[in-house]
Amino acid sequence: MAADVKARIIRAGLGLGITAVLAGLLLWWRPSGLYLWAKAFHIIAVISWMAGMLYLPRLFIYHCEAEPGSRQSETFKVMEWRLLTIIINPAMVVTWVLGVWLAYDGGWLSAGWLHAKFALVVVLSGVHGFMVRCVRDFGADQNRRSQKFYRILNEVPTVLMIGIVLLVVLKPF
Repeated sequence: MAADVKARIIRAGLGLGITAVLAGLLLWWRPSGLYLWAKAFHIIAVISWMAGMLYLPRLFIYHCEAEPGSRQSETFKVMEWRLLTIIINPAMVVTWVLGVWLAYDGGWLSAGWLHAKFALVVVLSGVHGFMVRCVRDFGADQNRRSQKFYRILNEVPTVLMIGIVLLVVLKPF
């Protein structure tokens, strides 16, 4: 098991390193239309991140019903881990990297609406971190929360997403 975790960490580090190098080359080269491409990939990353953030608590709800150690519980562990590591975590990283660059390159850093959006994205990132903890708890058969808790948790990313989208589109201040 330890070798598997080490291999995952190495693959994740390698993926992040390659992404950083490619992003650096793009910023150095700075082709025309880069802002629009970055914006498009930022939106794709946000959609991917939100899809995972909305689906993961739903898996937790169903996982609560499974007997710890059962085949069903083990299947949920794999589903939760893969969703988190293959979709949610990379999507969050891309969202943050491109979002910060877009704010800088677009000259939005002093905009009040961006500060409010940033605060909501920080809260969303905190919810993400909490869900990472939940995946670890389920993985160790140590979940102590109810289905009702996860049903409520399932709504938090939706509320944050609504606030973020309204701020970006309306730019109220």
